Amino acid sequence: MNRSFLDKIYHAHQECDKCPRSEEVIDFFETLLGLLFPNFASRPITNVEKLENGFDQLKVQLDGLLKEERETDLKKVTQDFFGFIPYLYEGLQKDIQATYEGDPAAKTREEVIRSYPGFYAIAAYRVAHRLHELGVMNITRSITEHAHSRTGIDIHPGAQIGEHFCIDHGTGVVIGETTIIGDHVKIYQGVTLGALSVDKHDAETKRHPTIEDHVVIYAGATILGGNTTIGSSSVIGGNVWLTRSVPPHSKVYYQVSLHQEGESPDLIIIK
Repeated sequence: MNRSFLDKIYHAHQECDKCPRSEEVIDFFETLLGLLFPNFASRPITNVEKLENGFDQLKVQLDGLLKEERETDLKKVTQDFFGFIPYLYEGLQKDIQATYEGDPAAKTREEVIRSYPGFYAIAAYRVAHRLHELGVMNITRSITEHAHSRTGIDIHPGAQIGEHFCIDHGTGVVIGETTIIGDHVKIYQGVTLGALSVDKHDAETKRHPTIEDHVVIYAGATILGGNTTIGSSSVIGGNVWLTRSVPPHSKVYYQVSLHQEGESPDLIIIK
């Protein structure tokens, strides 16, 4: 193999001697989840001192992962993130409850924690989002992309998502960077909350939709655009394609007439 090519790759490795490794990032997230939820722990924690020690070890691990964050006050980030963990835990409890109450197939909250891909992806998002808010760049996408590869649910850490969030089934869900989602929102598999344009010049603009409180979005729906707002308490039907706002309390769906063979279905909005 060409020596100049090998030298180029070798120098890249030398420059990245402190780069966080993907497996270390994943281990940090899953260890945190195991401390918060016994269903994820490799073994039960037998006393409070061991639990405290586990969090102390995670602080050291996070410090190590943040070494490449050149413009970040590492000590402050670690302190702020671990100060946030009680709020993270309470928020995730609300997400668990939203899924348990919203899915008749869920028999216990423990089943949601242990088995539901939506919960796993939301937990990864909430951890990554807090780090994103604290200015961390290098590891946040690694956390959410790990959840994406495991669950098929792609949530950008920059999205803003409210309380009591539920993703049912989940495979194929995409939630873009500048999406804003309110409280008590439920979405199903195959939903895309995306951008109308992927032009790089739009990177600093709001490109993704706003979903207000108490909205349900059914499977396969696509909602695009930074100026698109789904009003509160609306229901968006399956496979709907939306690039404009709808008012609160709307029901949006496609209707196909059997007498119009070959014609496109009509988009119906009931207010």
